[in-house]
Amino acid sequence: MIQFFHLPAGTVYAVDADHLLNEDERAKLTWLFGNATPIEGETLRGQFIGPRREMITPWSTNAVEITQNMGLSGIARIEEYHPADADTDCDPMLQRRYDGLDQRLFTTDRRPEPIVYIDDIAAYNQREGLALSDDEVRYLDQLSQRLGRRLTDSEVFGFSQVNSEHCRHKIFGGTFIIDDVEQPHSLFAMIKRTSAENPNGLVSAYKDNVAFNAGPVVEQFAPASGDRPDFFATRPIATVLALKAETHNFPTTVEPFNGAATGTGGEIRDRLGGGRASLPLAGTAVYMTAYPRTDPDRAWERILDPRTWLYQTPAQILIKASNGASDFGNKFGQPLICGSLLTFEHAAEDGRKYAYDKVIMLAGGMGYANRRDALKGTPEPGEKVVIIGGDNYRIGMGGGAVSSVDTGRYASGIELNAVQRANPEMQKRAANVIRTLAESDDNPIVSIHDHGAGGHLNCLSELVETTGGRIDMDCLPVGDPTLSAREIIGNESQERMGLLIKEQDIDRVRRIAERERAPMYVAGETTGDMRFVFEQKDGTRPIDLRLDDMFGNPPRTVMEDRTVPQTFAPLTYKLSELHTYLENVLRLEAVACKDWLTNKADRSVTGRVARQQCVGELQLPLSDLGAVALDYQGQHGMATSIGHAPQAALIDPAAGSRLAIAEALTNIVFADLAGGLRSVSLSANWMWPCRNPGEDARLYRAVEAASDFACAIGINIPTGKDSLSMTQKYGDDKVLAPGTVIISAAAEVNDIHRIVSPVLLNDANTEIYYVDFSGCDLRLGGSAFAQSLGSVGNEVPDVVDADYFRRAFGAVQTAIGSGMVHAGHDVSAGGLLVALLEMCFANVEGGMEVDLDAIPDSDLVKMLFAENPAVLLQVRAGEPLELILREEGVRFYRIARPTDERHLLINKDGASYHFGIDYMRDVWYGSSYLLDRLQSGEECAAARYENYKMQPLKFRIPETFSGSLMALGLDPHRQERRGIRAAILRDKGTNGEREMAYALHLAGFDVKDVHLTDLATGRETLDEIDFAVFCGGFSNSDVLGSAKGWAAGILYNPRARAAIDRFYARHDTLSLGICNGCQLMAHLGLLYPDHAERHALLHNRSHKFESGFVTLDIPQNDSVMLGSLSGARIGVWVAHGEGRFAFPYDESRYRIAACYSYGEYPANPNGSQWGVAALTSADGRHLAMMPHPERAIFPWQCAHYPADHREDEVTPWMEAFVNARRWIEEKRHGRPSE
Repeated sequence: MIQFFHLPAGTVYAVDADHLLNEDERAKLTWLFGNATPIEGETLRGQFIGPRREMITPWSTNAVEITQNMGLSGIARIEEYHPADADTDCDPMLQRRYDGLDQRLFTTDRRPEPIVYIDDIAAYNQREGLALSDDEVRYLDQLSQRLGRRLTDSEVFGFSQVNSEHCRHKIFGGTFIIDDVEQPHSLFAMIKRTSAENPNGLVSAYKDNVAFNAGPVVEQFAPASGDRPDFFATRPIATVLALKAETHNFPTTVEPFNGAATGTGGEIRDRLGGGRASLPLAGTAVYMTAYPRTDPDRAWERILDPRTWLYQTPAQILIKASNGASDFGNKFGQPLICGSLLTFEHAAEDGRKYAYDKVIMLAGGMGYANRRDALKGTPEPGEKVVIIGGDNYRIGMGGGAVSSVDTGRYASGIELNAVQRANPEMQKRAANVIRTLAESDDNPIVSIHDHGAGGHLNCLSELVETTGGRIDMDCLPVGDPTLSAREIIGNESQERMGLLIKEQDIDRVRRIAERERAPMYVAGETTGDMRFVFEQKDGTRPIDLRLDDMFGNPPRTVMEDRTVPQTFAPLTYKLSELHTYLENVLRLEAVACKDWLTNKADRSVTGRVARQQCVGELQLPLSDLGAVALDYQGQHGMATSIGHAPQAALIDPAAGSRLAIAEALTNIVFADLAGGLRSVSLSANWMWPCRNPGEDARLYRAVEAASDFACAIGINIPTGKDSLSMTQKYGDDKVLAPGTVIISAAAEVNDIHRIVSPVLLNDANTEIYYVDFSGCDLRLGGSAFAQSLGSVGNEVPDVVDADYFRRAFGAVQTAIGSGMVHAGHDVSAGGLLVALLEMCFANVEGGMEVDLDAIPDSDLVKMLFAENPAVLLQVRAGEPLELILREEGVRFYRIARPTDERHLLINKDGASYHFGIDYMRDVWYGSSYLLDRLQSGEECAAARYENYKMQPLKFRIPETFSGSLMALGLDPHRQERRGIRAAILRDKGTNGEREMAYALHLAGFDVKDVHLTDLATGRETLDEIDFAVFCGGFSNSDVLGSAKGWAAGILYNPRARAAIDRFYARHDTLSLGICNGCQLMAHLGLLYPDHAERHALLHNRSHKFESGFVTLDIPQNDSVMLGSLSGARIGVWVAHGEGRFAFPYDESRYRIAACYSYGEYPANPNGSQWGVAALTSADGRHLAMMPHPERAIFPWQCAHYPADHREDEVTPWMEAFVNARRWIEEKRHGRPSE
């Protein structure tokens, strides 16, 4: 029966239990629901908005698990409902309106459908929207005749999924006939040619979910074992580096939050599934939509009339999609460190409409693996098929097929049936199991594959494709008892991984999975008969096919097209409008500030981020690339960057491909790459409106140009993805997405300390050089400037000489590797003028004086706005740079010097042009404010817009702090144990434990990994632990409040509670709670047990996740950890959604250990009372803080660090951890060790 609980604010919790809850059970739920009142009746009147009754939400899955951890049984589902009226927003993709709540709230009147044997495959294909071609229908008809039986619905559906364009990339492997001439190569063959000609460091390409390049030897830091509490240890491992980028365009168009979230999750699983397991490091994201129309005065947005949007408006898609992608990364624990944004619409002269109505959402990223695991093992008969992760739900049914056709082709019911469901915390649990196996001395994984498009069908068939396999359907997890066999087999519930494991290793893997609370199912085994069978316990087989029949062999796809010449009008403009042009360009979303995107994405989790988007005193998103350290030694790293040029590709698709590659490379060039240009590998993701006249021919030329250019400059394209149905239909009308290739570049970094910042150094003794990578005369076609005029132009820039480009790249790399470059920026979106301004934006003082007379072009507008590939370099002495560039025959011009004046002064041909930097920065920031209003609300968005420039980062580092490891008595290469024990405590969903463990390890602790399951089972008692640290993350996905589920697992488990109580009863212990751990300490009352009312951590004022690098003021305090830092002001990362301290008592009742340096938002990111960031107990032994000092112990981890401390090896936060160790040593021995 369903029992209701009601909060005073109106929220209702509906609890579906198999019995009437007793008084004790009600009391537990009342506490869990925040003192909600149980409702006695079986119905509730009123209007409510809540989840669709047929979709069990991830929120419910987590809530039910929390109740199980509290000892409550018999609860199947819990959902949350909010009071509503007619004006309350309701997302029809995920929610519905309810007129009252009753006992049929979760009833769908649906029973599992029986297996259907298909008589008419063509009709079934049309009815179910399977996107089978006529050739494929004929193939299945012939297969049915050959087998002498009708095919089942599961077999036909399964074939459609595993052979969809989305999964099998048939166009890329097909034959192109253009202008009646068969082309010599397939698209895929041209891409593969790049790796054949330039293998460089490739270890694996085209045969796995990721590409691997050989990497350096790094230090692995991990627990010695993963099936029990154990101490961290270090050891060297040889690595391979992973690159991957994935697009999730159709699901994001239909339901942006879950579409982008599952796109991010799927791309992470791709990297987890590389080889015999690899580990994700950091993510990237790209969003391309039609114009959001946030400002009615933008003339270029009136080129096309707004459409009757099929599902969501462009503004809704931008906000919800970026929310979804950020939320998944935040909760999984993957930093999002690089990205791009483009909005675009164009009415072509031939009547075609181009716009990203069918949106592009790209999720990419980097990772690494032990080199021994780079290649999958060879499956043998008798190995077990294991699934780790969540249940099956009626989710994403047919997503692979529907993603392969034009959006709007099918009835909305079919397209909505492909909507997906994201549960990042479940994926984190599965990933933790895989991480443990990958880090072990003997990884037992034979093969691994992610669950994504096609569900079990795609994943399990690929696991057993060389042997055959039998799957026991009764061993598959089912979260919805109404699922049919077809739905169980084919649903796309996301957070699952399929593994092949030898039988003797099953118990070990199960122990690890149980410890991590990751559901694990042994679902079948490999057979050796080359058949693919799903069998029910009664012997019925919904699928029973040979694997070669399942994968099929229909005729090769043939794409016939003709070249359709397209002409675009030349641009007209006048110099007198220069300032207006600049303001319009700065307002384009592609050029404008992206703070609205970066301020909600965790950019620090893992503690390995060496460069993310935001730089300078003002922390503005201006960085050209993202980079991570491969270990905590802080030397070897990996960098990534992004490039695209779809507007240019409209005019010239070949040039568009070269420009996209050039942009990615002129971004990544600012990292000191281990092997120069040849160390770079690319992912090419192709989004094209195929099967429209002329578009297939344009795609072929674009791919051919990308292949030729990559081959010529000596690099490869070992991975990528295609989405070739980029057309949105509105009845008989249609809108084509511009043919787009997004290039993701990745490479090993020699030294993460030598990554060049785009922030201008205010030093009059330096000079700024313009270095040309293009070799082409300046052209405005395809530029942001052209877009701001409502046009695209008719002449595009290009890279005319690949060898010249290669030499330019090498010369700049030489300069960067030598340390002579102090700042640098690429010239791309917005052109030279925007690049010069952006170098000044992140500062609060200084500007530039620019002289362009040396550049041989009289058209100043073209000179300032052309997007020919180039870079700007700031150096102290120009002669060495000039020598390097001349030796390689690279064109350059010395164009500018820093000045004390806060302006950009440009001189050309005797005339001067003045631009106020702060004014233009506000213009540039304005578009971010307009979008931020839609996610943070007007009050917080306006405060951010007003205050961002008023809150520069200013440090006050204690004079006694030298920044030296030696001065703190630390050895980063320590192997032996010291006997001072710390435990990092975590629950499912914790994601900040590794960086915390390393901070403790470096400080001299022996660090033990302890999961809540260890406390609950008695495997760990904490009796021998000196320092307990509750780590950051999203335990239980913050369902029912941050850390509420974690607290429930302690308070309502006798062993766990006893262990915590004993630890805090001792007087020789310390504890620390960070972020989620800080919230846990508040729930448990660990700081002030004498307070009758507890302080709380509430939702941030912005009601969203806040990510940023801020400074904290450390007041005079007697905290063990922070006492020696009293009076300091230090930079630190924040990353939380519920960090607002709220206090029931006067300030005098609390021991404040840290405050945000500025009282106003956003430098006070959550609106905490009194600006509080950290509290300590009365005796100073226990510290709780929301920011993350463990992610800022090294200067390279900090988004900004004082220039006069650039030689520091560690930051003052390291002193805090050392203080903790010394206190324990003093308690134990009477004095601290040195």
